[in-house]
Amino acid sequence: MNSGHTVFRQLLQLLPRHEFDLCIRRYRGNYRARSFSTFDQFLCLAYAQMTGRESLHDIETCLNSHQEKLYHIGFRGSVSRSTLADANERRDWRIF
Repeated sequence: MNSGHTVFRQLLQLLPRHEFDLCIRRYRGNYRARSFSTFDQFLCLAYAQMTGRESLHDIETCLNSHQEKLYHIGFRGSVSRSTLADANERRDWRIF
């Protein structure tokens, strides 16, 4: 049984979270966000980039197939295609 962190989680530990939070505040990334935070969106986009996903459907299917591991990676809930699409449309790209 694996008792350590996943490779994805180990790579995320290199991210300076404080600076990311500063960018979120500067560009108001969590303004009127209820459940899908800017950090959750970043996790989706980083996972898609690392695994070579090409569409929102592909990202959603892949992430939800590992539903029991999402919490350990850092996600707070499940990922839906419409929520991810809305977040990509409404949030400022300069945050990322």
